[in-house]
Amino acid sequence: MNLFSALTDHLAPADVFLETSDRLWTFGDIVELSSVIGGGLVAAGVGAGDRVVVVLEKSAYAVALYLACLRIGAIFVPLNPAYTASEISYFVGDAKPAVVVATEPWPDMTTLILNRNGSGTLLQADHRFDTVVDRTPTDIAALLYTSGTTGEPKGAMLTHGCLLENARTLFEIWQWQPDDVLLHALPIFHVHGLFVALHCALLGGSRVVFLDRFDSDTVRDFLPSATVMMGVPTYYTRLLTNPAFGPSDCVNMRLFISGSAPLSEAAFFAFRSRTGHTILERYGMTEAGMICSNPYDGERLAGTVGFPLPRYLLRVADGHDQALPAGEVGILQIQGPSLFGGYWKRPEQTAESFTSDGYFRTGDLARSDTDGRISLLGRSHDLIVTGGFNVYPKEVERVLNEVPGVVESAVVGAPDADLGEIPVAFVVGDCEEAALRTHADRHLARYKQPRRYEFLDAIPRNAMGKVQKSHLRSRESDPGMFF
Repeated sequence: MNLFSALTDHLAPADVFLETSDRLWTFGDIVELSSVIGGGLVAAGVGAGDRVVVVLEKSAYAVALYLACLRIGAIFVPLNPAYTASEISYFVGDAKPAVVVATEPWPDMTTLILNRNGSGTLLQADHRFDTVVDRTPTDIAALLYTSGTTGEPKGAMLTHGCLLENARTLFEIWQWQPDDVLLHALPIFHVHGLFVALHCALLGGSRVVFLDRFDSDTVRDFLPSATVMMGVPTYYTRLLTNPAFGPSDCVNMRLFISGSAPLSEAAFFAFRSRTGHTILERYGMTEAGMICSNPYDGERLAGTVGFPLPRYLLRVADGHDQALPAGEVGILQIQGPSLFGGYWKRPEQTAESFTSDGYFRTGDLARSDTDGRISLLGRSHDLIVTGGFNVYPKEVERVLNEVPGVVESAVVGAPDADLGEIPVAFVVGDCEEAALRTHADRHLARYKQPRRYEFLDAIPRNAMGKVQKSHLRSRESDPGMFF
C-alpha cells in the first residue's frame, strides 16, 4: 500500500483541485507534477525512508512536493517557513535529511530550490518518477515536530496507515461530498492544514479554494462559493470583528470546523447568533491526528470537543493511569488506529508516553460527562497548585472572558513564597481591573481568583493559534520581558 495511491487513484484528472490566486490546478496537474518532482528528488539521491526537510511557503508546488514524497516512499518533514536559521538548524540536525527543499541554499546540505512559481533547481532538469513505491501501513510517511510550546520539539512519526485511517474516518463523520468546496486559509506545515483539510478534499475529489494565508476580507470574498471551512479560532473571531459579516457570506456553507486551539464560548455563541451556523469544534494533536469531534448531526455544545472518533478508546485517568468517573478532572489518555509510531530517535520518551496497557498520555487535562462528551481544561503542565488546591486555568479564563470588554484572557501560575503558586491573569480588552475582580469574586472560589492582572495588546500565540503560556510564565519570572 501507499497513502499516495489511496489519495489519488480515484481522482478525475480533469476536475479542478486547487484554485490559487493565479490559476486553476486540476487533479491531473498536481499528480503529474508529483511525478516530475519525485523524479527530481530521486535524481538527487533521495530513496525510500529518507527524510526530505521542506521549508516553503504555501503553494500548489508544495502540495505536489508532499505527494511526490509519498510517491517515492520518502518521509516528508515540513517546517514553518517563519522559523529562524537557528531553529531550522535544530530540525535539520535532528531529522538528518537527505535533502532540504527551500527557496535558498541551506549550509552544508544538499538543497533543492523550489520557489512559489515553480522556478528553481528542483524542476530545472527533465526527471520523472511515475511509479508508486510500495509501503507498509507502519512505514513512516511524514515527520511532524511538536510545537515545542514547552520543552524541546520532538518529531512525531506519522505512518501511511495512521494518516489514511484518520482521513477516512473524518471523511465519513463530516459527511464529505464530491461537490464540496473547501475554503483553505491554513498553513500546510501542520496536521490541520495538510492532513485534516487536504486529505479530506482528496478523498472526496473536492475543489479547494487555496488562499495564501488568512485575511478576513479575502475569506469573505470566497465564502459565498464555499461549502466547508476549517480554521483556528482566531479566524472566526476576526471575521466577527467585521460588522458586515453575516448570513449573506455563508449562503452555501454547510460546515464550519474549528480546531488547533480552544474556541471560546463567547465566540461560539456570537458566531451562531451572527450567521445561523454552529461551529463544529474538534480536538486532535500531532501524535494522533483527530481524536474527538462534535457531531455533524446532533447537538454541538460550546466548551466541549464532542465525542471520541469511531474506533477510538478514551479515558480520563488519575496519576496512576486509573480511569476516573464522569465529572472528575484528569489526564486524557487515548487508544486508536491513527496513533503515531513514536517519537523520532527517542525510544525512551516514546515509552514514557504510553501506559502499560497501551494508552497514549496526551498531557491534556480533561473531564467527560455522563454521555461521554469531552471537555478540555488545558495542558497538565499549565495546572496551577496554590496552597494545595488545584486551579484549572481554562475555568478561570472562561469566567474572565464573560466580562464586557474582554477580548481574551490567559491565566498562568506565578511563584509565591507562601502558597507555592498564585494565579495571574493576562487580559486583552477594554475593561477595568475592578470589574474583573468583582466578576471573579462572584463566580470563583477565593483560591481560584487571580491575585494579579496584567493588560496586554495581544496574547502570545504560535503559528497555529495556541497560546504560548511559557512566554507568559517567563514574563512573570522576568517582568521586563517583551514579546
